[in-house]
Amino acid sequence: MPLREIITDSTEELAAELASMDIDPGGVGIMTSKAFSHRIRVRKLKSPAANILKQEMLSVGGDCATSRTVILGDETPQDVLMMGTRRQLAAVAKKLKSQPFGLKKLASEIALFLSRTGKGEAAGRETLTAIVAGAPLPLLMGIVNVTQDSFSDGGQFVAPEAAVAHALELEKQGADILDIGGESTRPGSEPMPAEQESGRIVPVITELAAKAAAPISIDTMKSPVAAAALDAGARVVNDVSAGRFDGEMFALVADRGCPLILMHMLGQPKTMQDQPHYDNLMDELHRFFEDRLSAAVKAGISESQLIIDPGIGFGKSMIHNYIILNRLRELLSFGRPVLVGVSRKSLLKNKLGESPADRLEETITAQTVAVMNGATVLRVHEVLPAVKSRAILQRTLGTP
Repeated sequence: MPLREIITDSTEELAAELASMDIDPGGVGIMTSKAFSHRIRVRKLKSPAANILKQEMLSVGGDCATSRTVILGDETPQDVLMMGTRRQLAAVAKKLKSQPFGLKKLASEIALFLSRTGKGEAAGRETLTAIVAGAPLPLLMGIVNVTQDSFSDGGQFVAPEAAVAHALELEKQGADILDIGGESTRPGSEPMPAEQESGRIVPVITELAAKAAAPISIDTMKSPVAAAALDAGARVVNDVSAGRFDGEMFALVADRGCPLILMHMLGQPKTMQDQPHYDNLMDELHRFFEDRLSAAVKAGISESQLIIDPGIGFGKSMIHNYIILNRLRELLSFGRPVLVGVSRKSLLKNKLGESPADRLEETITAQTVAVMNGATVLRVHEVLPAVKSRAILQRTLGTP
């Protein structure tokens, strides 16, 4: 009686396995919905709500882990962990609709979670299609640093003609987006006046907009720079501060209707790597994106314009970065595309002591992990190797 475990995140692959066993087609649909379990942390439920939730989860065959104080009736709100298949979560959401203590709202949140994580295609695909119609996933964002002091290629493309030539070469190699930045945000970097930053990027974007077919992204934290770049022909704003450092950024994006990338960063570039600390890294990332997405929507930005970036290397230790890469899929519950920028970064250092420009193999490996865990946009220095890697990932993962 040989045993074989079926390990897959694909409902299609599991359905094919079931069909190969001559299981009734109706049963295939039922069993597929039972097979994928989720572990969902619910914040701050009072004891009555937590007790009801546990009983309802048990009643549908799932479970719910609660604090030891919940059974004693402690009124202090506590986090709980729901554990169940998609079918069980859908069933409990239906039951919670008639329950008090805020559980009706939880029912709606569970239904939203299931809708966002149960899609057969990449989260937020409509956003990516709006940027580059018909492009394969992951989209590749080619980096063009018009800076003196970027950590990897500072000074190479400061001259506008050099930056334009480099960007056109990246497009030729297969870049789907060209990301132009005039201010370094490497650890320890100093801020730059908006006028100086605009002076660097506007000539480059103006010429590129006339010569390149690929959409242009502006990498900036300043709304005047973003406005100048959009006027020059850029179509995407990439804000590493997620709108926190410039109160006018959200208003600008809402007015222009362009896609906006919201990145997580602990502190500011100058100090972000000074012993970064998190009590619960993934929980704090989740809370951050809850806040920034909500703030953006309240400012008039459509949710469909938004992309999130966990900010690899921005206020994270090496272990923090690897935890994020490993658990990246947790961010898909926002229903937004996830961008990852890991190219040449210090977490990829190895015992050979290679310089940033010599970390190609390490970069491709980390990018592969990111894509397999849900990333749909990669910000890269070397485009052609990423294009080749993407072709294999598409065959392996069956992505569009």
